[in-house]
Amino acid sequence: MGRLDGKTAFITGAGGAIAGAIARRFATEGAAVMCVDVNTDAVARTAGSIASAGGRAIARRCDVSKATDVKAAIDAAVEAFSRIDVLVNTAANNEPLGTTVELDEAKWNETLAVNLTGAFLVCKYGIPRLIEAGGGSIIIIASQLGHVVVPRRPAYVTTKAALIQLARSIALDHSKDRIRANTLSPGAIETNRLLVRYGDMEAARKALVPLHPIGRLGQPEDIANGALFLASDESSFMTGADLVIDGGYTCI
Repeated sequence: MGRLDGKTAFITGAGGAIAGAIARRFATEGAAVMCVDVNTDAVARTAGSIASAGGRAIARRCDVSKATDVKAAIDAAVEAFSRIDVLVNTAANNEPLGTTVELDEAKWNETLAVNLTGAFLVCKYGIPRLIEAGGGSIIIIASQLGHVVVPRRPAYVTTKAALIQLARSIALDHSKDRIRANTLSPGAIETNRLLVRYGDMEAARKALVPLHPIGRLGQPEDIANGALFLASDESSFMTGADLVIDGGYTCI
């Protein structure tokens, strides 16, 4: 038996490396997966890889900053799979570097809309569906940068810290509904997001591995393993917590 047999997961940002790995891992453990992303081609590849491996997945375009998109995607997941048991909020934008003075106001608002309001909207429209299913698990991907700060990323670090508090608030408000809400905070993970800032992975490793006492950068599968734990009954006594999977970054 899989650890998520009979469950349905709704995963945002599923065209990306981390959410894609989470979607594939959930599917191998028996879950049906609604994969949503603003990038239609990327999310179709994720769902296609799940289907090719014998799993159940649907791809759908969804801009998580738009309430109408989110509600329609949540409704489509229930229509396709009859229920939702797990919400995974992973969608995040690539915000430009800059101090608070330098950062364009529109980019600040865009980062909040995708990273923070997007998670709020998924929970707003998804929680009633979890209640219908008798409860469930909410997983919000935050970051080690929700705990510590690096220069020139005020919008990103602000949203990630806020997501940790959002999950705690949901955990408190909806414990009576048998809903658990936790965040998962990765360290630096080897994905294309690093290439935007460092140009190539070797440069990223040179800059970032020394900041991770474990001696390497993370892989998307490392985060998928943690998400599987939070989605499964193995974490049934865990809510309002932040699962930090950062290779020791926040120890320094």
